[in-house]
Amino acid sequence: MDKKNVVHVKNLKKTYSKKGINRVEALKNLNLEVKEGEIFGLLGPNGAGKSTFINILGGSVIKSEGNVNVWGFDLDKSPRQVRASIGIVPQEVNVDPFFSPKKLLELQAGLYGVKKKDRITDTILKLVSLEKEANSYTRSLSGGMKRRLLVAKAMVHQPPIIILDEPTAGVDVELRKKLWENVRSLNNKGVTIILTTHYLEEAEKMCDRIGILSDGDLVALDTTKNLLNKIQTKIVNIITDKKVNINENTFKSLKINSNEKNKLCISYEKSKINIDQIINHLNAQNIKIFDISTDDGDLEDVFLRLTKN
Repeated sequence: MDKKNVVHVKNLKKTYSKKGINRVEALKNLNLEVKEGEIFGLLGPNGAGKSTFINILGGSVIKSEGNVNVWGFDLDKSPRQVRASIGIVPQEVNVDPFFSPKKLLELQAGLYGVKKKDRITDTILKLVSLEKEANSYTRSLSGGMKRRLLVAKAMVHQPPIIILDEPTAGVDVELRKKLWENVRSLNNKGVTIILTTHYLEEAEKMCDRIGILSDGDLVALDTTKNLLNKIQTKIVNIITDKKVNINENTFKSLKINSNEKNKLCISYEKSKINIDQIINHLNAQNIKIFDISTDDGDLEDVFLRLTKN
């Protein structure tokens, strides 16, 4: 069954213009949809327009043109409902050091107009593994705990969509792992996640679909699997009993990266060569193969190919 689109963006443009300075097109003509219950990754280099897009959804930046619909609400007609449908976890860790996590969440819920009887503060603290620190001063929390507190703050009004803007920038590996466990458990409970990240490996592991922004334009939008399948280059390392007689004209698109006495490293386009052809070529020379390892490339290859001008 097809899942419904919970974010629908059509011809979205944002132009910044200052006196005496040329107009800057932060978003040129953005079209994308986010489906209910997915983890959607928005990738792109600095200045690609990711933060502008998130700030438009959050109401802190006014769009220049286009249509934005979130959870069935039109941004122009129902901005408050749009804001109520999303929780944004910002990049900057900015929490009041003199309040406890519990008090901060209670205050945040009050700002959103959540009645006392409807608040789920303890549940949220448990969800982000901060129940033991519920009544500590926020200033005594570690960096990772403060990050998780930001996720908790974004959840006080129980929005169906959570947006994480570079959630693990500057966070060590252990904390990153913990944060992703929290995000996964939220997603498993039905929350739709939109995240921007610089860590391509992270996007590859976490995201169902990925949009790649470059210079205000969406240069790719597909499932993570399909994007990875678009990588044509395959790298193969072969350990042999003697040197292989092979050159770049032997097969179409073949590139010899190195050819030492018992180690051959080649790359080629998957659509033009099959690994069996390489193995048959070696067998014809009575060469014994001790080991073969292949590298299909990763999201970084797609990203670089699509974002380099």
